[in-house]
Amino acid sequence: MSELREELIACCVRARAAAHRLAPLGRAAKDRALFEVASGLVRRADEVLLANAADLSEARQAGLDDAMLDRLSLDAGRVRAIADAVHEIAALEDPVGAVVGMKLRPNGLRVGQVRIPLGVVAMIYEARPNVTVDAAALAIKSGNAVVLRGGKEATRSNALLADVVREGLARAELPADAVQLVPPLGREETKILLGLSGYIDLLIPRGGEGLIRFAVEHARVPIVQHYKGVCHLYVDDEADLEMALALTENGKLSRPGVCNALECVLVHERVAEAFLPRLATLITAGLELRGDARTCAIIDAATPAVEDDWGHEFLAKILAVKVVADLDDALAHIRRYGTHHTEAICTRRYDRAQRFLREVDASCVAVNASTRFNDGGMLGLGAEIGISTTKLHAYGPMGLESLTALKWSVEGNGHLR
Repeated sequence: MSELREELIACCVRARAAAHRLAPLGRAAKDRALFEVASGLVRRADEVLLANAADLSEARQAGLDDAMLDRLSLDAGRVRAIADAVHEIAALEDPVGAVVGMKLRPNGLRVGQVRIPLGVVAMIYEARPNVTVDAAALAIKSGNAVVLRGGKEATRSNALLADVVREGLARAELPADAVQLVPPLGREETKILLGLSGYIDLLIPRGGEGLIRFAVEHARVPIVQHYKGVCHLYVDDEADLEMALALTENGKLSRPGVCNALECVLVHERVAEAFLPRLATLITAGLELRGDARTCAIIDAATPAVEDDWGHEFLAKILAVKVVADLDDALAHIRRYGTHHTEAICTRRYDRAQRFLREVDASCVAVNASTRFNDGGMLGLGAEIGISTTKLHAYGPMGLESLTALKWSVEGNGHLR
């Protein structure tokens, strides 16, 4: 273990040195590296897909569930989307050096804040090989170095993607050590990485609830928390019911295994008789409904829900459904079972939409829109390095600005206190 600790420290030291070189660079140099990364992804797409196919084969043999396989899987379209995301990040404004709130004080001092890189960001993640590139691209653009520890199920995919990124950095004459990929570590070995205070400035875990809780329990470095995504849609009695059905279908079935997938629909009792039969049509698409007594009385094919179904992240084609008395009842349910991830309302009533926006505490609150929009790319961040469901230091998808800190700038002319 001591030898591994020294190896991980050496990795972080190399990353720190690279971060010092990146931090003062202007936008042009960093964007040039990102263009090289995107070009490399396109050029080496076949290699990436071969590596991913080998990972998928082993994952299936190991019995990974459908949600994990979906996160792990790459195809030509997804590789192209990863490259496109890198281009989108390059097109974004560089946050480093941005001046925030500069003011002239009564004594003549100019006081404000300036955005600076965090330094060394570490990522612990499962399955999603796209995170390797997304995290690296966001780190490069924001002047940070990144240390990546992917899961063993994506070993080949991550290794090849990290090689593409490091190659892109080298082609742009920037330090390849700004992106460090450490081998998949077991839980005991991961504790070492989590304990490297002074070497890592921020650690972001992405994966299942078990991984997040393990990371939070053992971390001695600042850490972003995101346990699970239990996302609700409230169908108001003033809702467009066809819209509500479309939002449900998109939220639940477009990609059931992701954290912004819909997990529970709350239906106003006045529209339950009209909406629930519509909802039942999704059963033909493989959806399983778990409902309260009033839902089961209307939908014969629904399975009676148990207490654990409320607040459960299914990550599968399973949807909890509950009939509620009104908006107050829906809000109370969300307060009890929500996980501060994404909550949505479908309504024609402006006042109710605004109340929902005000009173729901979640990293993203949507009105007449799918929960699937809580995503860095969809929200204009280019990509995301993670989603925070706590408020320090970010809330929701974390893009470039979330990888910076603010330092105070004080400009005087011999001022004394």
